[in-house]
Amino acid sequence: MSDKPSLASLALTFNHIALASFGGGLSAWSREVIVVEKRWMEDEEFLSAVTMSRILPGANQVNLAVFVGVKFRGVPGAVAAVFGLTFIPVLIVLALAYFYFQFHHIPAVKGILKGAAAAAVALTLSMVFKTGKKCLTGLIPVSLFATIFLMNGIARWPLLACLALLAPLAVAWAWPKKP
Repeated sequence: MSDKPSLASLALTFNHIALASFGGGLSAWSREVIVVEKRWMEDEEFLSAVTMSRILPGANQVNLAVFVGVKFRGVPGAVAAVFGLTFIPVLIVLALAYFYFQFHHIPAVKGILKGAAAAAVALTLSMVFKTGKKCLTGLIPVSLFATIFLMNGIARWPLLACLALLAPLAVAWAWPKKP
């Protein structure tokens, strides 16, 4: 693990994550930067942080930025990470929204959006494979993964209902056993 980053480093790193990724691929790019490049976390801790970020209210990446910022610099770190993650992207989205509503009728604009969506899916799948190798190492984790995927991803059950059913099983399985 790397040394404790400065507030500026947190802001710049999360700005880099935000500007170098597309949509749903943000988690994959976050892993690449935080785990591989910066070495601020190991895969297991990152996966736990992403999991918590996804089951808590709010935007997943904002939650992750808060988690990482608090880990290293407390509340000021969270503010720096969230600022880095959101400030320039908000300006870009405002500009793009203006141009989209001016030119959305042009077929090339639809093609650009489809290409960006494909990139986001590819980045997400990349993270699934990279983190899956570390945490899906037995029958129980694979079964839990498959069940939640079927319930939420295929059957489209609400995430909270899926978690209410499967979280107790996961906790019971992971709970330390008496020697």
